[in-house]
Amino acid sequence: MKKRFFSLLLACSVVLLSGCSDWEDTQQDSVFQTLQEYYGVKNNADDTSTSLSFFALPYYVGQTADPITCTDGAQQVLGTLLYEGLFALTPQLEPQPLLAESCTYDAASFTYTITLRSGITFSDGSELTARDVVYTLQRAQSSIRYGARLADMASISGSGNQVYLRLSNNNAAFTARLDIPIIKYATGDWTFPVGTGPYYHLHDSSGSHLAVNGSWWQKKELPLQRIELVRCKGSDTISYAFYAREIQLMMCDLTATSTSSVYGSGDYTDAATTTMQYIGLNTLRAPLNDPALRNALSLGVDRSSCVSSFLLGHGSTAQFPLSPASPLYPRHLEYTYSPDYFDRAMAAVGYSTGTSVPLTMIVNAENTFKVSAAQKVAGDLSRHDLQITVRVLPWNEYVLALQSGNFDLYYGECKLTADWDLRSLLHTGGTMNYGGYSNPETDALVQTVLSAEESQRADAIESLCMQLQQQHPILPICFKDISVLLPSGAVESITPTAANPFYDLPSWDIDIQK
Repeated sequence: MKKRFFSLLLACSVVLLSGCSDWEDTQQDSVFQTLQEYYGVKNNADDTSTSLSFFALPYYVGQTADPITCTDGAQQVLGTLLYEGLFALTPQLEPQPLLAESCTYDAASFTYTITLRSGITFSDGSELTARDVVYTLQRAQSSIRYGARLADMASISGSGNQVYLRLSNNNAAFTARLDIPIIKYATGDWTFPVGTGPYYHLHDSSGSHLAVNGSWWQKKELPLQRIELVRCKGSDTISYAFYAREIQLMMCDLTATSTSSVYGSGDYTDAATTTMQYIGLNTLRAPLNDPALRNALSLGVDRSSCVSSFLLGHGSTAQFPLSPASPLYPRHLEYTYSPDYFDRAMAAVGYSTGTSVPLTMIVNAENTFKVSAAQKVAGDLSRHDLQITVRVLPWNEYVLALQSGNFDLYYGECKLTADWDLRSLLHTGGTMNYGGYSNPETDALVQTVLSAEESQRADAIESLCMQLQQQHPILPICFKDISVLLPSGAVESITPTAANPFYDLPSWDIDIQK
């Protein structure tokens, strides 16, 4: 849903997915004066009569736009216009075929056979083949950005328009991980690798810009024939460029910590992500080794207040570890928050006796939103015998405490994959299973979710969620949103996704004068 922000000091370190930002109430600071001189433009951010004769995006001069290795932020946003994946995630976080025409899965051999669409060419006119896909995904598997996502890819090969991808684990929903942008073979070292997207990069006498890819296979009419590129040195200059209306779009996380600011007004539209915030519990320590107590604590978390107060509404409450944006989310299993329910549950498990039971919750100091949310949750859960103290730790100390199990509870955040693979978080010995939870039934249900055929996935997820309601090894709070910022009234019909602010770009209705 598109919403407006009016004359707010909007702090945005412009990054895609893992970006940082904050809302502040202070006035325009000295960085604007410096950046105004850098751009050489007048401050007209408060002049609503100013019209635009172009649509522009920022880019980092001299940095690669290779979607596999580039930094988060401006180059990643550009990449959504230049490159496409085998599949794309919808706003509901479901995979839909893009460069892939069809896909079959052999559960016996853990092998996907992907058939590429015929007639797809890169922006230079060359044909897309399996060699390009194999080249890209092999690079992605060894990259920082996509390495963990493709860890289960045991091998990949192909010829012509057929790609064969074999896994090391049974996963019938692996296509949700294959929205990785595909580039042309052997162009990964280029500043702008060759892609199949609706635009391509062009540098001529008029400067750097994105031009329409005349050979784009989708052949849909685009609302912008040319997109200007504004050179920026970093997130500060990007933020000021939006403030000064030099650029017309930013994608940022409005609930992270930042040092850059933008003053002005505009519209924002949120997109659901797979990033979950939750309370982790040390199930190896008393009293949190008791599932009955963990279940009672889940009733005491006021998730709606956390989202509205500390995520500023940029998220959705969740009682299970998959996004509520997904049609697979079992809303019918949710319970209504009530302090009275929590009081009765704590009394039922014997923790309303008036005896103090001290516990410690750790949280990362670098994000003030998380610190505030942790303090809110700790206060709500301390209405009875449990007295939870929040310990705010620098990132390195926080990670060390998690890895050593030196905590009772922790306020955590993790980015899940859209196939809802929960092995690292809930499986015995999982890499993010810091609370030491171990349950053979849960292990089996987690794997069943992965291996279930499409027609069986909803039932498999429901069974897992019912099990988690009995065990509560973690207490999910919400899934965060990512925000796309645009000038007020300039664009209608925008439906961004977590990875692509330009999702369904041909449907955009752009009023360039606004």
